Amino acid sequence: MLKETILNIFENSWPMIFIFSMIIVSMRITYVVKYDKHIVFYKDILALMFIIYILCLFHVVTFQDVTWSTSNFIPFKEMFRYRFASSLFIRNVLGNMLMFIPFGFFVSYFLKLKKPISILLLSLLISSTIETTQLLIGRVFDVDDILLNVVGGVFGFFIWWILFKIKAHLPSFLKKEAFYNIIIALVLIFIFWQLYQIVNFGG
Repeated sequence: MLKETILNIFENSWPMIFIFSMIIVSMRITYVVKYDKHIVFYKDILALMFIIYILCLFHVVTFQDVTWSTSNFIPFKEMFRYRFASSLFIRNVLGNMLMFIPFGFFVSYFLKLKKPISILLLSLLISSTIETTQLLIGRVFDVDDILLNVVGGVFGFFIWWILFKIKAHLPSFLKKEAFYNIIIALVLIFIFWQLYQIVNFGG
């Protein structure tokens, strides 16, 4: 179910992702050359990954089919009507939490947040904006999606917080830029390999 969703998003949004990525990368390279700046590979890749995530999020919340659902303004009504581990539970409960984990992680990383209350409020604001926009464009509003998105955002914060704490206790040679560049390169290789597996072998 999760891999099918990822494949669907990739198949429908890759032109947008490719074009935006080329725009951002070309502008970044031009800026670096023009002003003789130093590229920090892992930071630039994380920034690009955040942009790609936002584009994918936009696709999910504005283009995916919702004809099987209706608006819900009662908290917990929808999330508790699905049988645990069923396809609808995975799609609507786990899916809505997982969808906002990257948001919580990236925002916490870029803003260097130290307490979860900030990301909780930011997740609440953005998720509420998404659900309200969906209602205005003829889709559905679900208050449970907001609650689950907020939980996901907070999870993302704690992933960042744990990594931040681990980093503080690393030996100095593991805090160097080259080490983080290697880590992000390995992450990219893993992501591209997973996409290759999904596209060519169906997961």
